[in-house]
Amino acid sequence: MARGPRYRVPLKRRRKGLTNYYKRRKLILSGKPRLVVRITSRHIIVQVVGVKPEGDVTYASAYSKELETKFGWKAGTKNTPAAYLVGFLAGLRARQKGIEEAILDIGLYSPTSGSKVFAAAKGALDAGLKIPIGEGIIPGEDRIRGEHIANYAKLLHETDEEEYSLRFSKYLEKGLKPENITDHFLEVKDAISKSFQEG
Repeated sequence: MARGPRYRVPLKRRRKGLTNYYKRRKLILSGKPRLVVRITSRHIIVQVVGVKPEGDVTYASAYSKELETKFGWKAGTKNTPAAYLVGFLAGLRARQKGIEEAILDIGLYSPTSGSKVFAAAKGALDAGLKIPIGEGIIPGEDRIRGEHIANYAKLLHETDEEEYSLRFSKYLEKGLKPENITDHFLEVKDAISKSFQEG
């Protein structure tokens, strides 16, 4: 371990590999709220966060668990369609609070083209938030709607019924055939939109 009178101990979150302070400083200096996307082992969290001298302030947030409890989502809470819907929900809540633009904060995730963090950003964009992001890095509409899941489910259903039942057991328990995820996605997106029109 480094020592000496001029050695400075790195900040705790830097030591643990939880925060890249160089990247965070650049985001803060933009002066815009951050669209923070985080993926846990089971869920997706999207928040619109601002910075004040006393610390971060959360203006709007959405969690993939809410898709199940409030909007009837029956598919996985960590897949690409769920990421888009959570971003869409967070974006609508931010717009309701008068926030018009944000800058994407993906934390320590690698900026991989078509990844879930960019699906969440696309959801917020479609909700009306202005976010500087290249079109080429956003997942395609077919992936956002879950067509890749539906196609894989159809293939498994035709070739290996046992594997199909095992892989999609949670979907089937909730009464959703994974082949129909695209229609289900559109229904839930419509339900989210209507909840803001009514409110």
